[in-house]
Amino acid sequence: MNRLTRRIGDASARRPWVTIGAWVTALALVLPLAGLVGGSFVDDLVAPGSQSEKAMELLEDRFPEASGGSAVAVFAVPEGERIDRHRPAVEAAVDRIADVEHVATVTDPFTGGTISPDGRIGYVQVAFDVPPMKVDPRQIDALSDAIEPVRGDGVVAELGGDAVFINAETPTSGAEAAGLLSALVILVVAFGTIVAALVPVALALVAVAAGLGSIALLAHATEVSTAAPTIGAMIGLGVGIDYALFIVARCRENRAAGQDNSTALSNAMSSSGAAVLFAGGTVVVAMSALALTGLGFLTSIGLSTSLVVLFAVATALTLLPALLSLLGDRIHRGRRRFRGSRMRRFRKSESPESPESPEQTAWWRFAHRVSGRPWPYLLAGSAVLLALAIPALRMETGFPDAGNDATSTTHRRAYDLLAEGFGPGFNAPLLIVADLNSPGVDAEGIPELSRRIADDPGIASLGEPRFSAAGDTVVLPVLPTTAPADAATSDTLERVRGIIPDNVAVSGLTAMTDDLTRQLADTLPVFIAAIIVVSFLLLMLVFRSVAVPLKAAVMNLLSIGGAYGVVVAVFQWGWLGGLFNLHETMLIASPLPTIFFAVLFGLSMDYEVFLLSRVREEYDATGDPTESVARGMAVTGRVITSAALIMTVVFLSFVANPSPLVKMMGLGLATAIVLDATIVRMVLVPAAMALLGRAAWWLPRPLDRRLPRIAAESAEDMEGDDVAPPPEPTPAPTVRIS
Repeated sequence: MNRLTRRIGDASARRPWVTIGAWVTALALVLPLAGLVGGSFVDDLVAPGSQSEKAMELLEDRFPEASGGSAVAVFAVPEGERIDRHRPAVEAAVDRIADVEHVATVTDPFTGGTISPDGRIGYVQVAFDVPPMKVDPRQIDALSDAIEPVRGDGVVAELGGDAVFINAETPTSGAEAAGLLSALVILVVAFGTIVAALVPVALALVAVAAGLGSIALLAHATEVSTAAPTIGAMIGLGVGIDYALFIVARCRENRAAGQDNSTALSNAMSSSGAAVLFAGGTVVVAMSALALTGLGFLTSIGLSTSLVVLFAVATALTLLPALLSLLGDRIHRGRRRFRGSRMRRFRKSESPESPESPEQTAWWRFAHRVSGRPWPYLLAGSAVLLALAIPALRMETGFPDAGNDATSTTHRRAYDLLAEGFGPGFNAPLLIVADLNSPGVDAEGIPELSRRIADDPGIASLGEPRFSAAGDTVVLPVLPTTAPADAATSDTLERVRGIIPDNVAVSGLTAMTDDLTRQLADTLPVFIAAIIVVSFLLLMLVFRSVAVPLKAAVMNLLSIGGAYGVVVAVFQWGWLGGLFNLHETMLIASPLPTIFFAVLFGLSMDYEVFLLSRVREEYDATGDPTESVARGMAVTGRVITSAALIMTVVFLSFVANPSPLVKMMGLGLATAIVLDATIVRMVLVPAAMALLGRAAWWLPRPLDRRLPRIAAESAEDMEGDDVAPPPEPTPAPTVRIS
């Protein structure tokens, strides 16, 4: 691995303009192509093998007019007025809606009885001739244009319904730019130069741009979730900056040790470059594991995020060495003025910075303090993480509905108006689908079935049965008494499914999302176990140890549990909700625990790899397990802390997003990174390594013989390479990941 990354870096550094030209060409091809042929993003909310999926397949096959998506145009007037005073304007809107492409039927609120009891709110039911996931956003825009003139008549007009909610674009807050600016400030403080700070940010932007373009092209070939670009950009910005940061920092460290530019860069690519390759691969493996859930929209999120991470790794291994070779000592220009008297222009024969002995750092002293009393620190750190994780034991998950979205969106305002005028259950319609060709209820038994369903206390109303043209399928529209995300609605759904015969199924968006939540809960343990096992094997392969990967898995679980607990406390319990612009509590979005685990486990392994690769390097040099941890922390502490701060501010910038789903993602990721970079890396790791001693690097002989080796090259291996090995002795030897 080390030889591979060294050769990739050397080749890019020898031909910098060719490398840069290749990236410019790639972007020039990908981005315009994505704009021209890139697909639209949709959410496949079907749980494979579920009752709701079978019902929808039956409708699409035999009763397609009943399987189409639906939208609702809601009209309302102020208190004390009646909507029928604006009847001409509303009816004109109904005519315009009927002319929209793929609209099959439209109901008139004045003749269809869809006016609220107080006469203030009315709605137009819009049925499409395509399923809700296949309604084109352009049709939604056309509906919006159709109702716009009504607003000029003094009427509130909003669009809601399944098709509008599913196909709504994820809003942005603009705070992501503030996150990038904050990351740039942190880099300036960490490196002391503006040029060195700009390079990682520039590389992250290139990786994200290429990744988002590729995601758009992926959407042309398959269905990709609407959340995929946001999550991909979030992770891409964080890892893109971090990967470049680790390599630039190692290169500057090598220069400080007296190596010339080309040697310093080559050795940095061999050491930190190998760690970047392995860390990025770990994130890709974790995100790709989302396919184990069997859910299409989660699989698309995993593949999309993996694409962005791969571009982040590629830019760090190719574009970064090309830029560094062109910049040379100019990487140290633009130093902060408050360091001025200590900075000078360096000649080629001078190192850019005076190397600081590890023993002079606070990280070294703190690591020795922890290793001197490992048990108190280990127990205290673990207690903090366990305390933060306690709320996670009371986590309640559910699929987000329109009522959880920001009030700035039209579908949320329509949701509130419909709940006000017709009750909360109006937004949670169910479809009872009966296959009359199968044993069970027949056409004569439908009235009795309707009566039994209507007798359930959770059912508000039951519509008239609709028969297919062939008479072999019947649909009963049902409205529960409670909102879609209400736990009582799930209970009602379960009771209804318990009384219907075998040839009857319950579907509709509410039933589909409930089935999704159940499948996610069932597959989460398998998903977690698979990621832990694979990451354990990868770390054992790289570090030739049993204890190190086991320790990493346990500590990652602790930090992830703490992040889960914070998200539950804020969103579900409402603690500090005002700080995050939350005005109501809500269930935790059911896909989030799974997405969280994949992302956080991968990112936590990043820091684990970067720290322990240096610890292993020092251990190989000294043979002292305690001193190797202290020196490893001393030389990586500032870089890992800077990387964690960058990740944190990038993720926190997404907390300002109007979407609750994105808010949860941003807060959960930021919390986990803070916990991982402070309590885990600064306290638990040195304490655990001190207690393990030499046993930390033990691997049974049979395993050691059978496992393939991924090791840094020796001096003999490097003979024939274009770059000579660093002079001996050197305070910054080439890393060994072995």
